[in-house]
Amino acid sequence: MAALRTPESRFANLPDYPFAENYCELSPGGLRMHYVDEGPREANPVLMLHGEPTWSYLYRHMIPLVAAAGSRVIAPDLIGFGKSDKPSELNDYSYANHMAWLTNLIVQLDLRNITLFCQDWGSLLGLRLAAEHPDRFAAIVVGNGMLPTGDQAMPKAFKIWKNFALYSPWFPISRIVASGCFNALSSDERAAYDAPFPSSRFKAGARAFPRLVPTTPNDPATGANRAAWQVLEQWQKPFLTCFSKGDPITRGGDVYMRARIPGANGQPHITVRGGHFLQENSPKELSEVINALVKTLR
Repeated sequence: MAALRTPESRFANLPDYPFAENYCELSPGGLRMHYVDEGPREANPVLMLHGEPTWSYLYRHMIPLVAAAGSRVIAPDLIGFGKSDKPSELNDYSYANHMAWLTNLIVQLDLRNITLFCQDWGSLLGLRLAAEHPDRFAAIVVGNGMLPTGDQAMPKAFKIWKNFALYSPWFPISRIVASGCFNALSSDERAAYDAPFPSSRFKAGARAFPRLVPTTPNDPATGANRAAWQVLEQWQKPFLTCFSKGDPITRGGDVYMRARIPGANGQPHITVRGGHFLQENSPKELSEVINALVKTLR
């Protein structure tokens, strides 16, 4: 699997991102995945999974707040994003490969008693991950995310986004991220979101994600996602939703999941200010929810 590696110089002097680099070698493909690892190593982990087309930089304001409360925070860059390796061909990316890469990470780090926070594609991967390895997870917090099976109709906004990602000759990463935020990003923050992608050759992973979302009942990922839902429908561990008010793609998903997942009963679900990338607009509120939940688990 031919992969690109973003030059280190692209990540120099990123605003509010002082975290040490950590890497692990993955299979399939022999790829290198980058992850942030902050807080006490002996503490139970909080796993923060980003979506598209972001990277762990999205969590830069949450990582210190959660680590300072006593948790070990693991925030990986998915393969194709951030400081992780980037296979150069669109067909190198599949739902199954992303699941294998993330599973590799949590097994290599031997993460247990995990509290998951996931958003966007972080939810498509993270909810499957928790359902397939329930013994490793203690709680789940979902922000602006879902686990689709292809049995549900997708909103028009998603169909437009999918076509744009696949066919537009212009794919401006930082502008895409900025369009999903309520607050304006500074020029340095925009540069940080563009940093992993020196040229269009590095963007195959970002362009691939929309086409990997199950949209029909016979999608390659449908069977595994339905099986994951069977686990989630029996999930008794804490399950919280923290959706934003301004996301046209995932709006209503929080209500849907709370109705189907028993662990959501009686939990302090919240709705926060923000667009699709709610971590940019409400990091303090999201961190407080995570910290309060972890405290109940200790």
